Amino acid sequence: MPEAERPALRRLATARRVAKHRLSRRNIGRRGQLIGLTAALAAAAGTTAVGVSSSATGPAPTSTGLSPSQADALTAARIDRRDLGSRDASRIDLGLAATRKAAADKAAKQRAARLAANATLTERRALALASAKAVAARKAAAKAKALAAAKAAALAKAKAAAAKAKAAPKIVLPTTGYHLTARFDQAGGRWAHNHTGLDFAAPMGTPVRSVMAGEVIQADYEGAYGRQVKVRHADGTVTSYSHMSEFDVSVGDSVSAGSKVGAIGMTGNTTGPHVHFEVLPGGGSPIDPEPWLREHGVNP
Repeated sequence: MPEAERPALRRLATARRVAKHRLSRRNIGRRGQLIGLTAALAAAAGTTAVGVSSSATGPAPTSTGLSPSQADALTAARIDRRDLGSRDASRIDLGLAATRKAAADKAAKQRAARLAANATLTERRALALASAKAVAARKAAAKAKALAAAKAAALAKAKAAAAKAKAAPKIVLPTTGYHLTARFDQAGGRWAHNHTGLDFAAPMGTPVRSVMAGEVIQADYEGAYGRQVKVRHADGTVTSYSHMSEFDVSVGDSVSAGSKVGAIGMTGNTTGPHVHFEVLPGGGSPIDPEPWLREHGVNP
């Protein structure tokens, strides 16, 4: 054999010895396990000895040395062990299933509680919204009713005022309970010129009234006329009331037919309580008041 091939052969032989040694150790371990298992099963079956031959270096045994009863016991032990494992696994599965079911039930209860709480909150909100809408509707209805009532009251007031104005006389005599003491254009020593109006004599304090509606353009003390009030009417005619004891109107006041402008008195140039009444068309020279009053519907 060439010298160069010898190291390779030595390495190959060494490798074979190592592999054989490892196989021998593996077989010994397996035989030990088999002997321990057989002994345990035999003890369970009531035996005290197991006939198992082993050899550290010999081949694996071909027989366990068990009697038929021991073999049956071994088989039964194996079946029991398998059934026990199955039961344990079943118990574990049942325990896990129960745990999972309990967790699922708890989660379902929690979810149901949340849904119930949300439903209650939603119901409360709906009730609050409905109540707020009802309150707003009542307020709006009350406001509308109040506005309608105010409008109706204003309309009724306007109608009443119109009816009153319509029913009110368009012209009246300047006072009541009187008698005429002097007429228009009458001459006498009591006046510097002929008389320019009608004198309505009445007790002191008797009301003096505007004969028609108009605007007060004078309310002042006017010399021989004493306290004098003048009223301009819609057609421009001015009526004058003199010798009064008091004023009941001021310049700029609006008066209606029959409105009190003063009271019978004796101010100015007079010999007794009366009102000197004049009619001045357009505010100019006075005319006879008697026909003018008759033309307007009253007879002094």
